[in-house]
Amino acid sequence: MLSIFKKIAEQRIKEAQERGDFDDLPGKGQPLEWSEWDNVPEESRLAYKILKNAGYSPPEVEIKKEIVQIEDLLAFAKDEKEKYRQIKKLNFLITKLNIMRPTSIQFEKNQIYYDKIVDRTTVSPDKKDEEKS
Repeated sequence: MLSIFKKIAEQRIKEAQERGDFDDLPGKGQPLEWSEWDNVPEESRLAYKILKNAGYSPPEVEIKKEIVQIEDLLAFAKDEKEKYRQIKKLNFLITKLNIMRPTSIQFEKNQIYYDKIVDRTTVSPDKKDEEKS
């Protein structure tokens, strides 16, 4: 369902570009200036800044860092047992992250399913055909 809205938005953006609606925007051709506080609600910025200066980061950030580390480990893991253990840990962290932040289910991070990964990585199409015979 989200892809339908994405397609409509893309179509309307393309139409606006063709009409030239974006030609006279201020800062055209200049890089955007991003602040690390853009995604933090105004009422929380001071508290987050104090915590950051004290060397503390919110639990969501720590969990996201762990998720990235585990995804990197999975990319190079060779042992099936180790992959399975890391995927279980990864799915736990993803579930924990999804529970912590109040967002729509459409924007939750998806878990990784071990069976699908094992099917893709351990059995080649030729071996499947040989096993069926």
